[in-house]
Amino acid sequence: MRYMMLIYTKEKEEGAASTEERAEVIERHRALMDETGRRGILGGAEPLAPTTAATTVRFDGSRMVLTDGPFAETREQLAGYYILECRDIDEAVEWASKIPTACGGATGCVEIRPLRWLGARWEEKRPDRT
Repeated sequence: MRYMMLIYTKEKEEGAASTEERAEVIERHRALMDETGRRGILGGAEPLAPTTAATTVRFDGSRMVLTDGPFAETREQLAGYYILECRDIDEAVEWASKIPTACGGATGCVEIRPLRWLGARWEEKRPDRT
């Protein structure tokens, strides 16, 4: 099953880390991406631009409304993600525990969400994991 690991951080606290601390976090991400890539379970991993670069699309009846910034005010903002192919939630938790969450010096968390399949078409083409 594929799981998305959503990495949350506190953007307002970013910048608290030194250059060395940021480099260490980046290196930990690179190492984790290398390891999951070698194992063939990495489906994707990317950092996101800050919420100031976000655009939210909403529909008000039949018309589209665009808003600059995130959809809702929250204490933590989505900073990036990993998509990993895991046997079960226990394996997903194990990998999530290795994801650095100290983005920019702010403490964060990882939310694990299973990805849903959109019909049988993907299941038929999905390679079995060994």
